[in-house]
Amino acid sequence: MKPGTRFWSTVSPVSVVVVRPAAGEVTLTCGGVPMVEQEPGTAAVTAEAEGPLIGKRYADEDSGLQVMCTRGGAGELAVDGRPLQLMGTRPLPASD
Repeated sequence: MKPGTRFWSTVSPVSVVVVRPAAGEVTLTCGGVPMVEQEPGTAAVTAEAEGPLIGKRYADEDSGLQVMCTRGGAGELAVDGRPLQLMGTRPLPASD
């Protein structure tokens, strides 16, 4: 896994791009199903929970993985079974 790698869910329309790779080998999932590196033809929406929001970054503190959602949908993003946390916005520097 390297920066810029795209992953697609096979159970919902969710797709993400890696911003910062994990320190080791991890399994990225959406809705409990591993995500794939090739866009599937059509995704059957089976996950019913709210999912990631487009343009938002999600991170896992344990592995260091950071991803940005490029297509939103249903299903929780997780890495090795741990839910990814929505990252807060950083304040802009003052322009006094």
